[in-house]
Amino acid sequence: MATIYKLDRIDINILAVLQRNGRITNVELAEEVHLSPSPCLMRVKKLQQAGYIVGYSAQIDLARLGQTLTVFTEVTLKNHRQIDFARFQEALAKIDSCVECHLVSGGYDYLVKFVTAGIDDYQSIMEGLIDRDLGIDKYFSFVVLKSPITKQYIPLSRLFADLD
Repeated sequence: MATIYKLDRIDINILAVLQRNGRITNVELAEEVHLSPSPCLMRVKKLQQAGYIVGYSAQIDLARLGQTLTVFTEVTLKNHRQIDFARFQEALAKIDSCVECHLVSGGYDYLVKFVTAGIDDYQSIMEGLIDRDLGIDKYFSFVVLKSPITKQYIPLSRLFADLD
């Protein structure tokens, strides 16, 4: 269970470094955030216990594994009751190829990111969603041709500069 822990500038710096390199040693991390190793490790453990650090993972170069297709899909539901949103989200959560789902404001309800084996795989997923009668009114697909900028980190120091 997450405990309450008030963040300061050093904590934000620790999080920023860890999101860029989760395999950094404690000694290197301590050096980078200008702490000695023992207090640095204590802070990392507190950040984990408080729920700020939820896990570590490897970043995979998909292109080296083989060809994939990334598609952003705008989805509009027929009805806008809470149960309709919940049912749709529950169905998407079970689809491994759905890597992001955002409830958004504007001209549609959801922006969903799929990474699939190809166009046939994507079409099969969408047909399956339609066949399940989840209340999808319409959807628009945007196939990614190239991703010139992708970042695996959030600019924490910029977003939370006023801490301390």
